[in-house]
Amino acid sequence: MHIPVLQKEVIEYLKPEQNKNYIDCTIGQGGHSLAILEKNGPKGKVLGIDWDKENIDYLKKELSKIFRKRLILVNDNFVNLKEIRKKESFSRVAGILFDFGMSSYHLEKSGRGFSFLRNEPLDMRYSSQNPLTAEKIVNYWSESEIENILREFGEERFAGNIAQEIVRERRIKPIKTTLQLVRIIQKAVPKKYQHSRISFATRTFQALRIVVNDELNNIKKVLPQALEVLNSQGRLVVISFHSLEDRIIKHFLKENQNFLKILTKKPVEASGKEIKINPRCRSAKLRAAEKI
Repeated sequence: MHIPVLQKEVIEYLKPEQNKNYIDCTIGQGGHSLAILEKNGPKGKVLGIDWDKENIDYLKKELSKIFRKRLILVNDNFVNLKEIRKKESFSRVAGILFDFGMSSYHLEKSGRGFSFLRNEPLDMRYSSQNPLTAEKIVNYWSESEIENILREFGEERFAGNIAQEIVRERRIKPIKTTLQLVRIIQKAVPKKYQHSRISFATRTFQALRIVVNDELNNIKKVLPQALEVLNSQGRLVVISFHSLEDRIIKHFLKENQNFLKILTKKPVEASGKEIKINPRCRSAKLRAAEKI
């Protein structure tokens, strides 16, 4: 099992205790939850939620037998947190965790076009139940709509050029694969930009993924639910990976200081040692609060 980002810090701020219940709203491959389950036994439970059925199937196979009734797995979007908790009769919640990053599985093994380093279909969905794909956006949305999402969700300064090139190329043939899209982006941006520290394709892929999965709206919808579900003195721990997510989380905590004690004055970031082991965690930011 892979080691998740900021695992030591998650345990430090979530502070799992014996026989208490926790919710991992983005359980992924289960790394954080495994660390929680090692601390909250013998009767404490974890409710693990993931929108990706393949993640849930993997965990049922790998962990369910080990933890039996202590690990409850649900294949659903965390935006339905209150309904899920009610349906599972999961009470006395001492802590809730969100990790909004993509797992290494999604980038390396899912085959859904999350990575611009592999030639895969332009899918980018966490769930096959979602009708919207990245392929639909680049082939059917208007030039202005594509430009707007690249600017807003990718903070891409060459959004206009890229949108224009996408529309030009799709007139010739449909855009179906990741590498096809990478070549289009490469044509649209200046050569100098192609050799910057962050890949020239990163922001476009980020924007498409966010829109396909409605990621930012889902964060805005679920945080108030998490606050409601938490017990008094329960802890909320949230890991984000880019400024758009972090801004939403920061504002939510600030706006709810009547109900929350903020535990992290500044976001906690990965150590140099962790970044060496897992370069993807360099942009991770953790914020935590305790319900009053």
